[in-house]
Amino acid sequence: MERRQKKQVLLFYCVEAEDLARKVAAQSDLVQLQSINWRSFDDGFPNLFIKNAHDIRGQHVAFLASFSSTSVIFEQLSVIYALPMLFAASFTVVLPFFPTGSFERIEEEGDVATAFTLARMLSNTPISRGGPTSLVIYDIHALQERFYFNDTILPVFETGIPLLKQRLQQLPKSDKIVVAFPDDGAWKRFHKLLDHFPMVICNKVREGDKRIVRIKEGDPAGCHVVIVDDLVQSGGTLIECQKVLAAHGAAKVSAYVTHGVFPKRSWERFVHKNEESEKAFAHFWITDSCPNTVNAIASKAPFEVLSLAGSIADALQI
Repeated sequence: MERRQKKQVLLFYCVEAEDLARKVAAQSDLVQLQSINWRSFDDGFPNLFIKNAHDIRGQHVAFLASFSSTSVIFEQLSVIYALPMLFAASFTVVLPFFPTGSFERIEEEGDVATAFTLARMLSNTPISRGGPTSLVIYDIHALQERFYFNDTILPVFETGIPLLKQRLQQLPKSDKIVVAFPDDGAWKRFHKLLDHFPMVICNKVREGDKRIVRIKEGDPAGCHVVIVDDLVQSGGTLIECQKVLAAHGAAKVSAYVTHGVFPKRSWERFVHKNEESEKAFAHFWITDSCPNTVNAIASKAPFEVLSLAGSIADALQI
């Protein structure tokens, strides 16, 4: 059987994702970085220029995006719409964190499912010479969101869990690892990827006006418990889970989330400031899917960044 020939990829990137793009290029000789002039007019609207546009003809092209705020989405969509029209042989968009993913449901009339809105915007990416655009996303909040995209784009859903498994293998052998999930949703998403670890499932129950975290299943006693979820915002649920796990005898508690969103610097509540804070979370692993957070938490215990660069380089060969 003839082996599939690997392809050279021209990788463009947004300003925020430059560090990650350079790491991706360092992972593979087949990835060549390209640049864009990200300028603005006096009124604030983008004034963009794709360098070496003629060199794109007949090439496999990719764009590494970061939609960290509404203010940067328009300029990046403008580039995403332009690149495949420069006669690219194929086009791939890598959006590690799909930021509206947790706003995917309508629970009452009047709710706006902004995940659907963003999916429609990305689905309008022009078709390249090679066909529909590939869209690579890591640990999207709800897998059913694949049906929000129309047939002009091919969503490719990847996960950061292999990075966690690799990191856990590097921990001291004396650490007996148990994986914990903060709710049934996280368990449904990730338990098949981590089924060789003992598991604890937590859930929230309502007591009056309060929602209390309790252990639904499993025993954390005497173990290093790693809480696993797709993303963190304020971190309140993780903190409540840690307290419950510690109360049930966990030797230490760590956390992994693919997307460290942490709005309003909420990561600060996890930073080790004294011995007591060190007892709260031994490790807090995130990926570099949210570049602004990576810059903010650099060298701050207990945080450690597991880079998606190798996985992205592999995804560009799909």
